[in-house]
Amino acid sequence: MRKILGAAFLACLPFAASAAEPKAKPSIDYTILHAQVILDHLGFSPGILDGREGQSLTSALKGFQSTRGLTESGELDKPTLWALHEYRSWRPIAKIAVPSEGLQGPFVNPIPKDAGEQANLPSLGYTRPLEKLAEMFHTTPEVLVELNPGGAGIAPGVIFNFPNAVPDSRDYAGDLKPEWRRTLNDLNVGAKQPEADHLVVDKSEKVLKVLDADDKLLAQFTATMGSQHDPLPIGTWKINVVDTNPKFHYNPDLFWDAKKGDEKAMLPPGPNGPVGVVWLDLSKEHYGIHGTPEPQNIGRTQSHGCIRLTNWDAARLALMVKPGTKAIFQE
Repeated sequence: MRKILGAAFLACLPFAASAAEPKAKPSIDYTILHAQVILDHLGFSPGILDGREGQSLTSALKGFQSTRGLTESGELDKPTLWALHEYRSWRPIAKIAVPSEGLQGPFVNPIPKDAGEQANLPSLGYTRPLEKLAEMFHTTPEVLVELNPGGAGIAPGVIFNFPNAVPDSRDYAGDLKPEWRRTLNDLNVGAKQPEADHLVVDKSEKVLKVLDADDKLLAQFTATMGSQHDPLPIGTWKINVVDTNPKFHYNPDLFWDAKKGDEKAMLPPGPNGPVGVVWLDLSKEHYGIHGTPEPQNIGRTQSHGCIRLTNWDAARLALMVKPGTKAIFQE
């Protein structure tokens, strides 16, 4: 049977840090979008594919530069652009007929904030087709609207512009559960992933690194990790269980910021659940690596101690690891 997340694994529900006044977003830069798409395909996650600069892109560029012997500037300088040019066949935009599977629910709108009310839902699925399509192409609904100004309504077969997150292969190996194969397909996670020897979660860089036995960097993901109340547990741990499409046992006793009167509740699975589409259970009690319902906030908010990735990056990581994979948490 699929393992259900117990109360001991609850130090991971996201909460927002105080934020400055929002600034107007610049227009999509297609050179940046092209770089993001290439980095995403290569496993150096730039976060959401939105054609804009930011800390996630800077970290992804540094990771890519380190594997090519380039100066780790974190910028799209000439040597980096030239190195990325090798992968120019991955175009920034994919004009695709809206896939029928992208419009299939169940959709849940609105999703109540109260855990007790969420427990009564059949799932914590996407709120609408546009949100599902956005995660499928590693972006946000807002970016899809920008890429398709004045476009036709969403319907099967309608041609839309998407960030090119289309994988090279969907031939997933192993005896995977049908619902997990469907999740991987829905998130456009490629079947060809490197095998991790160990992971390094770096607090100062705000990234999770995937390395081989010779410490060669294989992939890197921007991550949210800990907070002042629930700091990242520095040390060496291991992955115990890879739990896909998990349920979530909410226990307010384990949260410093739980509301008075909150009661324990078992929340259904779904991409908009507190841990997203996958939970990598760690040997450090109460801690795990998991997805999130808010990909645009990765690296920008805080967590209750766990390590959060976008749903598509968490799903990709799940294909790279296995029970027993070492995870090193460092400053």
